[in-house]
Amino acid sequence: MKFFRSWWPLRFLLVVLFLAAFSVGLRAQGMGLATFDVDATPPLGSAMAYDPVKRLDELTLRCRGIVLLGSEQPIVLCAVDWIGIANEGHDAFRNELAKAAGTQPNRVAVHALHQHDAPGCDFTAEKIIRELGVEGFTRFEGTFHRLVLQRAADAVRAAVPNAVDLSHYSYGEAVVKEVASQRRIKGIDGKIRFTRTSSTKDPTVRAEPEGVIDPVVSLLGFWAGDKPVALLSFFACHPQSYYRLGIPSPDFPGIARFIRGQDVNTALHVHFNGAGGNVTAGKYNDGAQGNRMILATRLADGMRRAFDASKKEPLAASDVGWGSVPVSLPLASHLNEADLIAKLKSLPPKGYISFADQLAWVRRVQGGHRIDVTCLRVGKTRMLHLPGELFVEYQLAAKAMRPDLHVMMAAYGDYGPGYIGTTVSYPEGGYETGPNASSVAPEVEPILMGAMKTLLEAGSRP
Repeated sequence: MKFFRSWWPLRFLLVVLFLAAFSVGLRAQGMGLATFDVDATPPLGSAMAYDPVKRLDELTLRCRGIVLLGSEQPIVLCAVDWIGIANEGHDAFRNELAKAAGTQPNRVAVHALHQHDAPGCDFTAEKIIRELGVEGFTRFEGTFHRLVLQRAADAVRAAVPNAVDLSHYSYGEAVVKEVASQRRIKGIDGKIRFTRTSSTKDPTVRAEPEGVIDPVVSLLGFWAGDKPVALLSFFACHPQSYYRLGIPSPDFPGIARFIRGQDVNTALHVHFNGAGGNVTAGKYNDGAQGNRMILATRLADGMRRAFDASKKEPLAASDVGWGSVPVSLPLASHLNEADLIAKLKSLPPKGYISFADQLAWVRRVQGGHRIDVTCLRVGKTRMLHLPGELFVEYQLAAKAMRPDLHVMMAAYGDYGPGYIGTTVSYPEGGYETGPNASSVAPEVEPILMGAMKTLLEAGSRP
C-alpha cells in the first residue's frame, strides 16, 4: 500500500504528459486558433493623429487579431484602429507579438485600419524628435502606444494555451454598393482634375462616375464544428465619414464590424482595410454626420451577404502555409535628410505626413531596411499583407494573377512609405503621389508586383 501511494503521483504525472503529447500530435494534424482583443483608445488629453482627445464616445478603438497554431510556427494577424503604425513602431508590434505567440516576426502581420480620429505610431520619428529637440510633435510620444502593445502581447500570451481546435475554414464575398469611389478624378488630358476626398461637399465632384474600385468585401472564416470562432473581413476604402472632432472613433468600418459582431457573436470579427489609398466614400458622403451610420450599414450588409454566401471546407495543418518576401522600396527623389532636418528645426508641424514622418522613412531606407511582403495560404484562399496607403490597382492586379484562387489583401501594414501609387500615377499629379504624401519613387510598382506574384505562385496550384 505504501508503494502504491508513492507511485500514484508519478503515474498521474505520466498520464498528464501522455495527454499533452497526444494533444500536440492532434494539433500537428489539425489547426488551432487563439483570439485576442484589447482596448486601443487613447485617454482624454492625449494626442491623436490630428487633434488631442476631447471626449470619449460609446465605441472604443480596438487592437485585435488571431493566432493560428499548426504543425509549423504560429502565425499572428493583427488589426488596429489607428491611422498608421510605421517604421520601428511597426517593428516593435511584430517583435512583441511574435515573442508572445512563440514565433518569428516575419510570421506576424500588423495592419492599421487608417481611421483619422485615432493615434498614429512611429518610434523612429519619436527618436528623431527627441534627438533634434524640436517641439510640437506630441503625437509621436509613444508611452500610450507601448501600453497598448503590452496589452496585446499579454492577451496573446494568455490566449495561446486556450486555443480552439479548428475543423473548417470558409470563404465568401459580396458586392458592397454605394460606399467606395475613386478618389482621383482625371481630366481629358489624363491629369488629376479633382480629388474626391472622404467627405466631398461639391455636388459636381460627387456626381463623377464611381471609377476604378474593388467593390467586393471578402470574408475568411475559421470554424470549430458548426461554430464560427473568427471572421476576417477585407474591403478597400478610406474609412472616414467625418473627423477632426477630437473623439476617438473606429468610424464606419468599425461600426460595421460591431454590427456583425452582434449578429454572429460566437466569432471575433477582425476587419482589414484593403488597398484603399486612392479610394474614398466621397461620392456617397458630403460630410453630414448621419452618413456614418448609412455607410456602416451598407458595409455591414455586404459582410452579412458574404457570410451567408460562405462555403465551408475541411481544414488540416497541411492546408495552411505562410510566405514572406523582403523588399527594398525606392526612396522618393524629393526627400533629402539635411533638408528635412532644416525644415523640422525651422517650420511648425503641419499635416499628418510631416517632415518627421518623412525623415524617419529616409533613415530607414538609408539604413538598408526591407519590408516583408507576406501571404497566408488557407486552402483555396490567399491573404496578402502589404505596406502603406496602397492604390487599389495593386489589389485588382493580385486578384487577376490568380483567378483560380480567392485572393484577399490587407494594406496599411508598415505605414513608413505613406501613399504608394502605380508607376503611371506619379506623372498624373494629384495629392496622393505628391511630395507631401508619397515617400517612394514610381519604380515601386514592379517591386511590389513582383513580390505579390512570387507569393501567389508559391506552391503553384492549390
